[in-house]
Amino acid sequence: MSSFSRFTPLIQSLPATVPFIGPEAIERSRGLTVKARIGANENGFGPSPKAIAAMEQAARATWQYADPENYDLRVALAAHLGITPHQINVGGGIDELLGLIVRMVVLPGTPVVTSLGGYPTFNFQVAGFGGRLVTVPYKNDQEDLEGLLEAVKRENAPLVYLANPDNPMGSWHSAEEIVAFTKALPETTLLVLDEAYGETAPAGAIPSIESLIDLPNVIRTRTFSKAYGMAGSRVGYVISTPENASSFDKIRNHFGMNRIAVSAALAALDDKAYLEETLSRIKAARERIADIARANQLSPLRSATNFVAIDTGRDGAYSRAIVDGLMEEGVFIRMPGVAPLNRCIRVSVGPEADMMLFEEALPRVLKRLDQGSR
Repeated sequence: MSSFSRFTPLIQSLPATVPFIGPEAIERSRGLTVKARIGANENGFGPSPKAIAAMEQAARATWQYADPENYDLRVALAAHLGITPHQINVGGGIDELLGLIVRMVVLPGTPVVTSLGGYPTFNFQVAGFGGRLVTVPYKNDQEDLEGLLEAVKRENAPLVYLANPDNPMGSWHSAEEIVAFTKALPETTLLVLDEAYGETAPAGAIPSIESLIDLPNVIRTRTFSKAYGMAGSRVGYVISTPENASSFDKIRNHFGMNRIAVSAALAALDDKAYLEETLSRIKAARERIADIARANQLSPLRSATNFVAIDTGRDGAYSRAIVDGLMEEGVFIRMPGVAPLNRCIRVSVGPEADMMLFEEALPRVLKRLDQGSR
């Protein structure tokens, strides 16, 4: 059957797209089983035991809607950050919040600036509201701040997206560079500063809250998906001026938050010792991934995230062959989608059992590829 005839022209023009193909879909399509899930930038070390206990307790009240104002979580986040609850709003992960931000700014044809090869879900949101994506190539495997600024000014763009630390390369800019970039933007350009990996970043990479909090053209996005190990719970939040934060209340789904997930986020935020332990495990796993790469004559890139990009020294076709070959071994990883970034593969941190599977499978895959090329 054909689709309904009065969908908007924009909807009719767009392809049905999933920005990330999940490991479940790969298992279904290829008849394979994922043994090591280290490709989706998830935190395989999982959430705090206190968060799990909070979820178990909250499950008894899941017949109730969550508080539509998310008051307790906003208060807890405000105390954690040293700001007021009016400077925060909450959504179902950064992806949902990005969609709301784009909806606030973008009309059909609106130019939106981002990095070529950067986070594809942002691009998906821009396309969904009819925006015109303007992309700037990476420079030395980092998002090009000068190039982004030039594109913003050239296009008179009302929206620019920047992730620091970056996905998919794991690179980062210093806090001073980010603040300078922000203050060089026209006041009429809104910066979405995606700090999903802020907790895993080195000292000096994340601007202080005070340095940007009064700027009305900055919205910072953060999440419980990465360091807190709650990707499946979908809890994200924005930090901005009170006026910007309240703008989300005009269009967000007020009953959109998961009551169980909000309870877990509150417990996770309170368990600082577990977060510190997890950050240490993430750092050790990054080093383990880098060691495995070097042992196989591949070059790991420095990373400030919960994954490591590994330069294969070849092209995207070779990287894709490694990704596919590892999946044949039950090891799920991903790769950047745009050249020249796609010369790399990307491996997420995980428990030692997953690291061992990766360590054992990688040389077998590389050997098969080498033999097949002769």
